[in-house]
Amino acid sequence: MTALVVFLSLIILGALLALLRILRGPTLSDRVAALDIMNVIITGVIVLFALIEDNSLFLDIALVYAALSFLETVVVARYLEGKK
Repeated sequence: MTALVVFLSLIILGALLALLRILRGPTLSDRVAALDIMNVIITGVIVLFALIEDNSLFLDIALVYAALSFLETVVVARYLEGKK
C-alpha cells in the first residue's frame, strides 16, 4: 500500500510539471513535447488502474489511448514541419 501511495504521488507530480510546461512553454514544440509526456502519464495511470482493479479491459483502453496519442503526436509534428 505504501508503494502505491509513492507511485501515485510521483505520477501526480509528473503530471503537474507537464501541465505547467503545457501552459507556460516558451515555444509550441515545448508544449507538444509536454502534451506527449502527459499522454504517456495518462496511459501509465490507466495501466496502473488495471492492475489495481485486476481488470484487463483497462489494458485494452490503454492500448487504444496510446495508439491515438501517438497519432496525435505525428499529426502535430507534421503540421509543425509544414509550418516552417
